Amino acid sequence: MKKSTLMFAALLGGATPVLADTSVSANLGVMSDYFFRGIFQSDSVANGGLDLESGGFYLGTWAADVDDGLEVDLYGGYGHEFDGGFSLGVGFTGYFYTGEFDDTYKEINLSAAWNFLTIDYAIGEYDNFDGPTLDYDFLSITAEYNGFYALFGTFGDDADGDYWELGYGASVGGFDVTGSIVINDEDLSGTVDSDGNPDTDESFVLSISKSFDIL
Repeated sequence: MKKSTLMFAALLGGATPVLADTSVSANLGVMSDYFFRGIFQSDSVANGGLDLESGGFYLGTWAADVDDGLEVDLYGGYGHEFDGGFSLGVGFTGYFYTGEFDDTYKEINLSAAWNFLTIDYAIGEYDNFDGPTLDYDFLSITAEYNGFYALFGTFGDDADGDYWELGYGASVGGFDVTGSIVINDEDLSGTVDSDGNPDTDESFVLSISKSFDIL
């Protein structure tokens, strides 16, 4: 989920060293089911994005076909990798919708990574249609090894819920293929048991995507 034409022009129109360090890429993909932070969004989802990177800075957009219109994400930020495999990042993401599927989310994103371990933290605000604006935060911890990964995510503030995601990703014939299992708790699953009480849920998700270098 990854802003502006003005910044894009400034990066590309600046000094030659900046241009040499700039890359632009696009991606297209499809998901059997679209889960975001453990919450089901839609099934059989087509998606695509565009990314610009230069000297640690990044800008981008990503869109997905949800049940009512499109989800369109805009994001940007800066990341730096230090000696010893340690890196830090800061950014901003906006989630927008063309239909009535959901309302706007705006958040600040912070990240820290070391070797196989990544910690992401988001501080956000949800417009909530005609209701009161809601504040939320989200923390995730991801461990990766040879294509396998395990992620734990948890919501806080005006939002609640935890989930696990376990998966494996690999390149197959030039495509990125990922299979994962999403295990969400009663607050995120949207399912109920035989007595009508909120219940946990597990789902298998298959995604296939292809990236293209433009610049």
